[in-house]
Amino acid sequence: MPEKTYNVIIIGGGPAGYTAALYTGRANLSPLLLEGLQPGGQLSLTTTVENFPGFPEGVQGPGLMDLMKKQAQRFGAEIVQDSVTEVNFKVNPFVVKSSSGEYNARAVIIATGASARMLGLDSEKVLLGRGLSTCATCDGAFFKNQRVIVVGGGDSAVEDALFLKRFASSVTIVHRRDKLRASKIMQDRAMKDPRISFIWNAVIDDLLDSRAGMVTGVVLRDVKTGEKKNVDCDGVFVAIGHEPNTSIFKGQIDLDEKGYIAVKNWTRTNIDGVFACGDVVDHRYKQAVTAAGMGCMAAIDIEKYLEEKGV
Repeated sequence: MPEKTYNVIIIGGGPAGYTAALYTGRANLSPLLLEGLQPGGQLSLTTTVENFPGFPEGVQGPGLMDLMKKQAQRFGAEIVQDSVTEVNFKVNPFVVKSSSGEYNARAVIIATGASARMLGLDSEKVLLGRGLSTCATCDGAFFKNQRVIVVGGGDSAVEDALFLKRFASSVTIVHRRDKLRASKIMQDRAMKDPRISFIWNAVIDDLLDSRAGMVTGVVLRDVKTGEKKNVDCDGVFVAIGHEPNTSIFKGQIDLDEKGYIAVKNWTRTNIDGVFACGDVVDHRYKQAVTAAGMGCMAAIDIEKYLEEKGV
């Protein structure tokens, strides 16, 4: 059994988790942050970030996460690269089990984020951040006067295409079906825009060119005929949805219909003393700055909660 009970355990080491650690650290709550096997979350996989406040020349994603981590540590946050495997929110203190041990906490902040659904290609690992993106809002400005492809057929894909047309010379939506799944109003906007074109009944079989280390095109396969063809482009945006990282919390906490953690009164969950923030809650904005803001909110909420409990 754990000998120590922490005031706060934060699960997840992205912008939300590091910000929550910073604020709870400054509140003298001595938080423990378990940052998982991918410290920094999705930003650790990106290159230049130009839309995070305070960096007029931009900043590398991993560098930004490292700065956030060091700032939290400066104020006393204990940060461990450990992956949580199980939780028990039905007892108090709460129990958080990891790959290397077990921890107790009076309160918990969940900041495990969400993972973009990918195409499942080996070339994605090489080209992510090198012409391949999962965030049009984050990376669209890098593709001025370039040809881009958006993969998907739902509202997210159409929204991305409508956003990217501000920068790109051409935007092509590639969809595996012969019609979009997006809402009618979104479909109408895309269909009427001369800068957006469509390739129907097609999937991406491969991304070109891994050997060059940058996206130069795609290999498309017709799902009806099996015919393949190469299409030149400068960038590919995958917009087939996100998966919230909530599998370990099923049965322990309320989730919404999409699997995201349900919150009320800002960051409170249905379990008294358990709070959630960032992309594990937010399936609308999905930005580093909004995740960081929610991390601040959760930290302030948990500080007030512990104060009420006499901690």
